[in-house]
Amino acid sequence: MFPTLPRWLLVPAAIGVILVNAAVFAAFWPPPAPPPDASPAQRLYFANCVTCHGIGGNGSWRTTLFLIRPGDLSDSRRMQALSDQYLFDITKHGGAPIGKPGMPAFGFHLSDAEIQDLVRFLRTLQRR
Repeated sequence: MFPTLPRWLLVPAAIGVILVNAAVFAAFWPPPAPPPDASPAQRLYFANCVTCHGIGGNGSWRTTLFLIRPGDLSDSRRMQALSDQYLFDITKHGGAPIGKPGMPAFGFHLSDAEIQDLVRFLRTLQRR
């Protein structure tokens, strides 16, 4: 009734099932909540950035699972080389205009003042 599959095909099929289950698990697992004493900028970070950049700014397990490499916001040498204007622009307009398509644009969701607060908070991640 059903054709039989070669035995060697069972291993890639099992790996595929595991990867699909992991992707579904990651998509529905809620991101971490901000601490109770979080500042408004820290709450913005947790609401918009922590899913990819992680709590400490050095990436999250979700991005590792999907083979995405977000910028390491905890690397002080790298962050010092980036201007506040660059961080503001990439947060507002996303990474696509500068060849980094993985970074979404938040200019439709956040005001300029909120993005500036967020940039100031990003600067604190490299000191933690």
